[in-house]
Amino acid sequence: MASGDLRAELECSVCLNIYTDPVNLRCGHNFCRVCIDLVLDTQGGSGGYSCPECREKFPDRPALQRNITLRNIVENFLSAQPHQEESGVFCTHCVDSPVPAVRSCLLCEVSLCDKHLRVHKKSPEHILCDPTLSMESRKCSVHKKILEYYCTEDETCICVSCCMIGGHKGHEMESLDEASEKKKETLRNVVQKLLTKREETEERVQSLQEHRRKVEEEAAGDTERVTVLFRDLRRRLEDLEKRILREISGRAERISISIRDLEIKKEELSRKMRHIEELCNMMDPLTVLQESDTGDLCDTEDGDNEDRERHEKLLHDGGGLDVAGISHTLHTLSDIIREVNVDFYIQGAADILLDVNTAHNLLHISDDRKTVSRSDRKQNRPKTPERFQYYPQVLSSRSFSSGRHYWEVDVGGSDWWIVGMCHPSIERGGGQSAIGNNKKSWGLVRSNDQYGVRHDSKVILLPTNISSNRVRIYLDYEAGWISFYDLCDPIRLLHTFTTTFTEPLHAGIYVYKGCIKICGGMGRCKKSAQKLMTSQGQ
Repeated sequence: MASGDLRAELECSVCLNIYTDPVNLRCGHNFCRVCIDLVLDTQGGSGGYSCPECREKFPDRPALQRNITLRNIVENFLSAQPHQEESGVFCTHCVDSPVPAVRSCLLCEVSLCDKHLRVHKKSPEHILCDPTLSMESRKCSVHKKILEYYCTEDETCICVSCCMIGGHKGHEMESLDEASEKKKETLRNVVQKLLTKREETEERVQSLQEHRRKVEEEAAGDTERVTVLFRDLRRRLEDLEKRILREISGRAERISISIRDLEIKKEELSRKMRHIEELCNMMDPLTVLQESDTGDLCDTEDGDNEDRERHEKLLHDGGGLDVAGISHTLHTLSDIIREVNVDFYIQGAADILLDVNTAHNLLHISDDRKTVSRSDRKQNRPKTPERFQYYPQVLSSRSFSSGRHYWEVDVGGSDWWIVGMCHPSIERGGGQSAIGNNKKSWGLVRSNDQYGVRHDSKVILLPTNISSNRVRIYLDYEAGWISFYDLCDPIRLLHTFTTTFTEPLHAGIYVYKGCIKICGGMGRCKKSAQKLMTSQGQ
């Protein structure tokens, strides 16, 4: 293994340096003892422990096992590295043959090998450091003395003269070792924060990777559905085109047939005329009177009315196109495309919970905030600006200000209700505060056995009643659509409001009697949407 590759294997994933006193966890990953202790100390307050590398969870603080084999590998690796030769610093006293220096003396301004280091003076003023060629950088630029202290006020390294007579006199000082340890502690905290951020980033990466796998799985099914759908649309358009072209070319053919029929009739009339003339030229009265088919010969109006109608129709025929049939087909295709849009771009049933703070005092809200029912007893809730005071209504706690969403309700428990969408600025009192009685709400209404949709106090009655007990409200905020569906089999579009929304929208429910329940049903939604497209194509 190359030295660089081995070094990478011997680096702690926390501090990114060569292992120092390596220990391992039960999962098998190794760390410096100081690094992993710091990580575990930080995790202790969160109620659990985990490996920083693989995130395996531990119910209790894991015991650290010293990895003696790894420690020996690290020591052998470090001892085999030519640190001094790489640094280019050689012993000042070994003149005849250069020997790598192991230490440098800042007082004497010399670098020493192992041999000369043993005989070098050990007095305190002789300050030893790692081998260096730039000793001037370790001395004060003003007093040319060794930097021994750290001025915390000016955040700089200084010499003893700077402390006594220089510009740092009276400032708070620390030894270089003390200041260095404080900075290291700060850096360790930074490393811990970066480690946390790295873990969060890794979790986001894993989350997106999982989401991508789900999207790819869904994409396969969606691709098949789109292919089948557009193949069917193309077939329908081709059939429509052929039918229209047949209608166009058939007009001239119909005229030709009529001309042929009229020519035959004209010949028949000529024959009758010749026969009548022959009778008129006969001298024998008995023969004339005994002619048996004179009744048919005298019937000159046979089929005249039918011929005139056919003649007028052909003369005023606008091309023979079945305009009503074509319009019906195009509207069918438009409905299919609308349903495709709904089915492909909604992100599942919205999680709707009722906001008790808006509920009228005659409405009871279930503990799960999914069911609202009319009560004969007041609920004794405080009167607030958010609460409906006039009509038995309630809004959802969640609002929608973008995107496509839908929610579904079971209306089987009531025969007098309104469901829809409302701006939060809807009035909470007075006769205009009912859902659909103002410009800030749109509702589907049932009053006894009549169904309709209502906005700005204008009601549009539905031609047919809702055949199921379940209703879907679909919102496309950017497109400005609020649509209501009867979730029968197949699903049926009841009405679509088109407008421009100026505020977020809340789900709204009005219950005059009985109860309404919010429910989900995304799986049924997609299945029904597919059935709807199939039924519309028939």
